[in-house]
Amino acid sequence: MARWRGSTLGGTAVGGRLLDDADLPAALDLCARLPVESVLAASRIEAARRMGMAASGGQLWGFEQDGGLQALCWSGANLVPLVPPGVDGAVEAFAAMALAQGRRCSSIVGEAHAALGLWNLLAGSWSRPREVRANQPSLVIDGDPLVDPDPFVRYSRPTEYDLVLPACVRMFAEEVGYSPASGPQGPYEQRVRSLIAERRSFIRLAHGTHGAEVAFKAELGAVAVGVAQVQGVWVAPPFRGRRLSEAGMAAVVVTTRAEVAPTVSLYVNDYNERAIAAYRRVGFRQEGTYATVLF
Repeated sequence: MARWRGSTLGGTAVGGRLLDDADLPAALDLCARLPVESVLAASRIEAARRMGMAASGGQLWGFEQDGGLQALCWSGANLVPLVPPGVDGAVEAFAAMALAQGRRCSSIVGEAHAALGLWNLLAGSWSRPREVRANQPSLVIDGDPLVDPDPFVRYSRPTEYDLVLPACVRMFAEEVGYSPASGPQGPYEQRVRSLIAERRSFIRLAHGTHGAEVAFKAELGAVAVGVAQVQGVWVAPPFRGRRLSEAGMAAVVVTTRAEVAPTVSLYVNDYNERAIAAYRRVGFRQEGTYATVLF
């Protein structure tokens, strides 16, 4: 329940509070008001509620006004702010807390106004980022897809880990610019295993030059408050241009809405016009904008 008080940022008094286990129900209530916007933070908060904040691997910061929790920020491997419209002072409070502890995250990610506002206050003190992706349309579908689902897209199986991992690594390297691989028991490898075990990994296998390989893949990277956020959508180079992503995403949407969450979301870089067009053909619509600062 510790309260942090900073001095000022740009002449504005700032303050925030480190939340604990007793605050998690209120935090999830706040997330439920903005489910698509909050799903990244909410998935971590739900995990913290199950295991306890001490074992969660992160911190949860809160900003209160009028006696209630009005905004929050998950601080872990990623810094994920959730600041509803009209809540003044929260971004400054979270920036002050971030400055006090120093940069520990690999990215700032979330709704664009909050994420970029946070970064604008930190930019003069933190290391220069590798990239700032300021305009990432947040897309949503909560009904049947507009294209037929690919009948060959299914959950990955634990026995297929050795096929799934290379596809995940290639996708990550294409998207972020470096390989996340760090050894058989590394954090990225463990994350891939966990997604497969939790039935959050989807694949379509095909026969390639060296036998079976992943032609299409996607993961449910965050699931909370009735929303499943799709991440890591990828089509192997030999299979591109065949609209596998459209039919594949339709299959992911159908299965996810039936078995996981009624709303499916994702966010995509604005310059990836082909992907945006494909998602729109599936039936996704834009309901906001994300931003990501990568370190």
